[in-house]
Amino acid sequence: MKLLTISDVELGIVYSPQIKQRFKDVDLVLSCGDLSYSYLEYIISSLDAPLFYVRGNHTNQVEETVAGPKTKPEGGIDLHGRVFNHAGLLLAGVEGCVQYNYGPYQYSQETMWGWVLSLVPGMMLNRLRYGRFLDIFITHAPPAGIHDMEDKPHQGIKAFNWLDRVFKPRYHFHGHTHVYHNTSRTVTRYHQTTVINTYGYKETRFENSKSNRMHTSQHE
Repeated sequence: MKLLTISDVELGIVYSPQIKQRFKDVDLVLSCGDLSYSYLEYIISSLDAPLFYVRGNHTNQVEETVAGPKTKPEGGIDLHGRVFNHAGLLLAGVEGCVQYNYGPYQYSQETMWGWVLSLVPGMMLNRLRYGRFLDIFITHAPPAGIHDMEDKPHQGIKAFNWLDRVFKPRYHFHGHTHVYHNTSRTVTRYHQTTVINTYGYKETRFENSKSNRMHTSQHE
């Protein structure tokens, strides 16, 4: 399965007529936030692939478009606070970042714990049904101490570390932390989870096999 993960910045290579040729083999799109609904809708309609998303702290609650106000991307599936089985791929997501100025989609560390704990029953049910808790966790903010920064708006979320350690998703994709240099670290192995900052876009080949192999190409 070919995954296209996106976040934070709208790129010409994606938002262009070339998208169909460039990403023709993509099976699933995962958005980690701070992208306009119109951008997500363009991807959905162009690739004819399912798109799951969480909102970021710069996501507008209402987006004004030529078609009228929008509060979500048409055709996309909001993964916030949900555990979802997509064609055998086990997904879960949490939106937003740490609270720093009381804007939308900002939460305290304690509230983030609440969102993460709300996922536990679904992940436990996954374990009973499929023998594993979770394949992919998508968030806007990163885990604490992984790809985060010292300033409060970009601090990582402690509850995400706990989920990764205990429930062992194969991959944890996030955005929020902008990448300005090719030397910036964007892929980190944390216990049994590969944590990936998908700023811009990345392509990941997910092989649902015992070998658990993964190949990621990154683009900022």
